[in-house]
Amino acid sequence: MRRLAFLICVLLFVAPAVQAADNYLGTWTLNVAKSKYNPGPAAKSQTTLLESASGGGLKEVGDRVNADGAKTHWEWSAKYDGKDYPVMGDPSRDTVALKRVDDNTLEVTNKKGGQIANTMKIVVAKDGRSRTNESRGPDGKVGNVLVFDKK
Repeated sequence: MRRLAFLICVLLFVAPAVQAADNYLGTWTLNVAKSKYNPGPAAKSQTTLLESASGGGLKEVGDRVNADGAKTHWEWSAKYDGKDYPVMGDPSRDTVALKRVDDNTLEVTNKKGGQIANTMKIVVAKDGRSRTNESRGPDGKVGNVLVFDKK
């Protein structure tokens, strides 16, 4: 009976950890041909590494070659609590806030100077091989729809 009680306790602690898989973790490469930029122009390339942050949450390291050939490198770490966390290196935003909807979906709010620059809904496909970032401007209108392939 003690073994059964111990096994049940272990399962109660392990099951949530197994269920909380973050399917968006990994290295992602922008598929420029499948992406839509409004108003544009499109980036030439982009790679992002998403990994678990120490203390919980998410860490992103990104590299993009912009349409004009200029390179942008950024980094941030944030918890899934909807609070603002600093972004280093990205001139279009100073902070990021995250909310995890489920294992395949994130909601992201980017701010510049305390004002919302854009919001994004990031959805990983059920097969885990691609993800879509739908970006909305401060007015709520859909702008860029970026498609990434998992390396």
